[in-house]
Amino acid sequence: MTKEYEFFSDELIEPDEWVAPVIDAKPNEPQIRIVEASESGWRLDLFLARHFPGYSRTLIRTAIQNGGVCIDSEGEKPTAGKPAYRLKPEQRVRFTLPEILRDTPRPEPIPLDILHEDNDLAVINKPANMVVHPSRGHWSGTLVAALAYHFGDKLSSVRGPLRAGIVHRLDKDTTGVILIAKNDVIHAQLAKLFEQRQIHKEYFAVVVGCPHLDRDMIDAPIGLHPKIKEKMCVAPPNTPNVKTAQTFYEVIKRYKKTATVRCFPKTGRTHQIRVHLAFTGYPVLCDNMYGGRKTITQEEIDGTVPVSLSGEYPAGTVLLNRQALHAHKLRFVHPKTEKELEIVAPIPPDIKSVIDCLERKNSNL
Repeated sequence: MTKEYEFFSDELIEPDEWVAPVIDAKPNEPQIRIVEASESGWRLDLFLARHFPGYSRTLIRTAIQNGGVCIDSEGEKPTAGKPAYRLKPEQRVRFTLPEILRDTPRPEPIPLDILHEDNDLAVINKPANMVVHPSRGHWSGTLVAALAYHFGDKLSSVRGPLRAGIVHRLDKDTTGVILIAKNDVIHAQLAKLFEQRQIHKEYFAVVVGCPHLDRDMIDAPIGLHPKIKEKMCVAPPNTPNVKTAQTFYEVIKRYKKTATVRCFPKTGRTHQIRVHLAFTGYPVLCDNMYGGRKTITQEEIDGTVPVSLSGEYPAGTVLLNRQALHAHKLRFVHPKTEKELEIVAPIPPDIKSVIDCLERKNSNL
């Protein structure tokens, strides 16, 4: 890697494929967590958000400010916590869980492309423009709402009603395979497989530019961007809360100004593949956040109009208006049947239209 690291703000990262631990705890029950060496320097509110993912940062901060958190240090008197308090290794954090007041997402009759289903789990081919679980500004039209309609109460409850059945995530405009747990036992087993990296994921992408290497391992830590809240970036490895991240890629085919690649993420950080490919200088096509443009037309690929490098896009036949990234395959051993499953989601029509146009252009050269 020849590029310099971008610097990253002191925030907590929630990985893209991060799986919440199973927590057997009830509201108003005191919980104790010991600060590990790797968590040294973390803010108290971020530490608790990481250990109790079912609670929002706002709720956690309110609980801290109301005296719901106490910190014990060896040789010192217990002290009441403050949200921005920096933790030290071996400290004991006592947290009384507050009540969570939230609505259950309303089931919606959204069509689902179910690639596999049995009594314990399902694998869905997620479409573009669909958020996995409800969040600010995205309460309806989510995958969770569709799952609630199709599967009812036959979904795991480990992560609460807002994330019923959700074991991992995909970005809003990333299509492809996503794994769903139908009960808490299978959820815990799948979470363990993710933690042990025994669930193998393969992504397909169209990138801008032609990588000079046929294959390579991108090993660059990822954290939150220092200025843009929704964005991630590659960061120095010694920055607090930055997570290691590795993505192996190989080139499928090179065109004149683009290429198709397979990506095999070894870790699961937020926007990992998009950040890593942009970091190497080959961003995902139409990735507005990391590549600088959000659409591509047939005329631009054909070369009848120049490719726009600004926010003004030429008129023409739009082939793609979201990042050309697709979760193509998922392979793992079923925890119940102990049989290996390999689930494949076909390349979606919008990305395929880009490839078809590239092939036509390539054959006419």
